[in-house]
Amino acid sequence: MIKVLFICHGNICRSPMAEFVMKDMVKKRGLEKDFYIASAATSREEIGNPVHPGTRRELEKHGIEAGHRGAVQLEKSDYKKYDYLLGMEKYNITNMMRILGSDPEHKVKRLLDFGSNPRDIADPWYTGKFGPTYEDICEGCEALLDNILEKLS
Repeated sequence: MIKVLFICHGNICRSPMAEFVMKDMVKKRGLEKDFYIASAATSREEIGNPVHPGTRRELEKHGIEAGHRGAVQLEKSDYKKYDYLLGMEKYNITNMMRILGSDPEHKVKRLLDFGSNPRDIADPWYTGKFGPTYEDICEGCEALLDNILEKLS
């Protein structure tokens, strides 16, 4: 089983969006049994809070159910549990490393590092633009899934 953890600052916008987009992509390919996908925050600011309404609305526009979940924080022990720990931007990576301590297996990356145009994914909490964030997350999840499946074949 391939275990993927998406991480952003608060775990209410980008990382749950990536979690549910990836779950949808995996389901559409009939691969649900092969993946465990979750998300977490680097901060404690939003712990327990639900998915942001803007994220929920954007996902619903694309026929993706956001589920009911509360924000959780990344823990050092998550490093052993997951094969991929994917931040949304360079600041997430910095904060992830503060929590994790090190990355000897090179599991920590930005989501868009798997695509042809590596870059940060803007935080819609600040921009208010959930559509472009969704597009970037879809690009990253597609590239990640292709990368994983290529390694398995």
